[in-house]
Amino acid sequence: MEKTYHPQAIEQHWYQTWENKGYFAPKTDASVDPFCIMIPPPNVTGSLHMGHAFQDTIMDALTRYHRMQGKDTLWQAGSDHAGIATQMVVERLLSAEGQTRHDLGRDAFIDKIWEWKETSGNTIAQQLRRMGCSLDWENERFTMDEGLSKSVQTVFIQLYEEGLIYRGKRLVNWDPHLHTAVSDLEVESEEEMGSMWYMRYPLSNGSGHLLVATTRPETLLGDCAVAIHPDDERYKHLLGETVELPLCQRRIPIIADPEHVDPEFGTGCVKITPAHDFNDYQVWKRHRDEIKISEQHNGGLINIFTKEAQICQSDLIPDAYIGLDRFDARKQIVEDLKAHNLIEKIEPHKLKVPRGDRSGVVIEPLLTDQWYVKVDSLAKPAIDAVKNGDVRFIPDNWKNTYYEWMNHIEDWCISRQIWWGHRIPAWYDEKGDVYVGESADKIRQQHHLSADYPLTQDEDVLDTWFSSALWPFSTLGWPEENPRLTQFYPNSVLVTGFDIIFFWVARMIMMGLKFKGEVPFKTIYVHGLVRDSQGDKMSKSKGNVIDPIDLIDGIDLESLVKKRTSGMMQPQKAAKIEKQTRKEFPDGINAYGTDAIRFTFAALASNGRDIKFDLSRVEGYRNFCNKIWNATRFVLMHTEGKECQLNGLTLSAADQWILSRLQNTIQIATKSIESYRLDNMARALYEFIWDEYCDWYLELCKPALNGENAETQQATRYTLVTVLETVLRLIHPIMPFISEEIWQKIAPLAGIQGETIMLQPWPTVEENHLQPQAEKEMEWVKSVVLGIRQIRGESNIAPGKPLAILLKKASTTDQQYANTNQEMLMWLARLESIQFLKETDNPPESATALVGEMQILIPLAGLINKAEELARLKKTLVKRETEKARLNGKLSNPKFVDKAPEMVVNKEREKLAAVEIELSTLQAQITKIENI
Repeated sequence: MEKTYHPQAIEQHWYQTWENKGYFAPKTDASVDPFCIMIPPPNVTGSLHMGHAFQDTIMDALTRYHRMQGKDTLWQAGSDHAGIATQMVVERLLSAEGQTRHDLGRDAFIDKIWEWKETSGNTIAQQLRRMGCSLDWENERFTMDEGLSKSVQTVFIQLYEEGLIYRGKRLVNWDPHLHTAVSDLEVESEEEMGSMWYMRYPLSNGSGHLLVATTRPETLLGDCAVAIHPDDERYKHLLGETVELPLCQRRIPIIADPEHVDPEFGTGCVKITPAHDFNDYQVWKRHRDEIKISEQHNGGLINIFTKEAQICQSDLIPDAYIGLDRFDARKQIVEDLKAHNLIEKIEPHKLKVPRGDRSGVVIEPLLTDQWYVKVDSLAKPAIDAVKNGDVRFIPDNWKNTYYEWMNHIEDWCISRQIWWGHRIPAWYDEKGDVYVGESADKIRQQHHLSADYPLTQDEDVLDTWFSSALWPFSTLGWPEENPRLTQFYPNSVLVTGFDIIFFWVARMIMMGLKFKGEVPFKTIYVHGLVRDSQGDKMSKSKGNVIDPIDLIDGIDLESLVKKRTSGMMQPQKAAKIEKQTRKEFPDGINAYGTDAIRFTFAALASNGRDIKFDLSRVEGYRNFCNKIWNATRFVLMHTEGKECQLNGLTLSAADQWILSRLQNTIQIATKSIESYRLDNMARALYEFIWDEYCDWYLELCKPALNGENAETQQATRYTLVTVLETVLRLIHPIMPFISEEIWQKIAPLAGIQGETIMLQPWPTVEENHLQPQAEKEMEWVKSVVLGIRQIRGESNIAPGKPLAILLKKASTTDQQYANTNQEMLMWLARLESIQFLKETDNPPESATALVGEMQILIPLAGLINKAEELARLKKTLVKRETEKARLNGKLSNPKFVDKAPEMVVNKEREKLAAVEIELSTLQAQITKIENI
């Protein structure tokens, strides 16, 4: 082996080997138990981010574990066509050439997207390979490939024929820049400073006015009512009256709505604009009969905007505003209200502004014609599937979020006004009649229309969530029945974030039950979000994003700064992020390799909680990789070319102890990964490998390896390679590369044949190696050694100085353990002699440590320079007393305790407690030395 661990030298080699040899592909063997995970399809435009890397580590660990369990294992690869995002990417490319999609036309534009997809749309697939993800690349799917397109069309047609898909006019999130409806998940609401306008709505009876507050004064053009609370003494006498809508020469009713109006909030009067506000739309649905009484006769749904968010042509809207952009209209309306003395006041106001995550423009609720799925009949069985245990959430509490969403579910808007996507299989004739089917020709045949009967296909495409909802079975070849579908549906587990439980998870359950008659997966493991070390959400705008590939390969400071600030339109913000980056990463980011990053994610993956990603953890696990590497070099140095089989030889207590501890680690690791607690698995493996195998056993075995007993040496070599080979299989799901590289060298020594560690069996507990007595004996040895090391440290005795120790109050068992393991104790504790004292013996002044009732005594006379040691300890004592006084002063200052964050105050208290303990120890050491 190379002297130094270089992950870059092994990772891509092994991944290419695995993929070339087809190790990731399932056998699709009906006689073998299946295990299947579907990757949440990443956007074809996307690149790997920390959330992906975290989620993919979990999925790959589960996949590799079940593969080693002998399951027929499929981790389905694939990507989503990402309708809006992909169209935007290609439109930008066209714009750089001075063209628009309209210049090309629809068919040529779609061809252009396919061309881009083939050349640039596989970035994330390559990055997933860098993360070591063992996906079935041989059967990779794409939501727009031929098979999935057929699945989408089949589902749409069937749902339409059953009356579960319809076209209707309803309120949607509308992106005025992209000219399409968008889902709630594509809307990002962030706090921004704006204004609150208080407007006077004159009462029609001339008795005064109602004061209405709004952050969007332009929407008054679409008001259809003013709502109050029915118990509000200020206004309830006005119920049934009307107000004069400012600037619009029409009257609107005063209505009561206890659900929407809070009399304690604002003025207690709320303007109702149902065509441009989702809450107001619900009010309109509850009061449509009252609102119809008003002078306008269209039911109160007054649309005031075009698709470009300009004021539209309408008999109900004054001509002065028609054609104005919404924000220009706002300015004009406010000026006109002031001119009519209808503005009482304007106040600064912080509000949540919804913006399109792709376009960045303010999203407008808009009344448009869209295609919808009726979900009531689909939602009930999906709710029951979780209630009766057919699907379980881990952690279990996420089922409550699921129920909350599903019990208040509304019809699902599935149409989008873009070109890239599954075009809706609906055609219109010249009379406006709708026909749904596979093609215009088939529709003509089905409805006995002439071959030249004019039909025009709907321009809209389906929301990408529609095709993603079919992912668990469409990727397996449905609607065609085939062995792959039979073997792997339902899937075993879905690994996902909580933010798409409704948008994706719930819809997959509904569609799976509807079209396959059973749930799409049995378990839903919901993980938390990856946040930065301060607990803040990672985002490019905050400048705290870390690219997982940069952690693998490393990146210099200048490149990192450029990466974090590129594309930022605000120079001040870019400068702030540059300063922040230079402070946080003055030397750039080191290359840590994939395994260290994966182990970090695993160690942080506690059930359902967000994780704080701290680079120091990656550094620590990179050191862990080094530890394993160096331990392997030690093992190979003592075992290569030598007999390493046990062949009936007797194992020492140290051998029995480490093999017994290994069985315990196997139990914990297996239980942990089975219960989706990768954090517990990682902790158990780290503690066993670092603390017990490397720090203890590799030292415990040296006397045997350096001794002259050939049988003891061979038994020790057997233990060295057996434990290491088993450990490599245990860490393989989390750290695939280093485990494969080392296993290739260790497996032959352990007498194991095989091409790859991937296909080796997962370790199981060997009962004959469970040795509680050996564990008890070696824990005694460790306690004695640690006690002696503690005395060395406290008394400032050189680590290599041989010591003569005295043991007092030693039981028969203590004496037996000491005699049996004398050679080990002398080696590990650097001793020159061990002497047992009688109860009546009076030893000289000694440093003492306890192991149970037994006292370890080390006479200090001659070991230390009394005067120098006292001077050193007293100097340290003065420093600590000064530190204690400083901390006491700080913590007794009310300004600090009351105003500083609780976390900061607690940290200072912890420092004070540590200093007080250290002072007590120092005083005890001084007293002890003074008595020598």
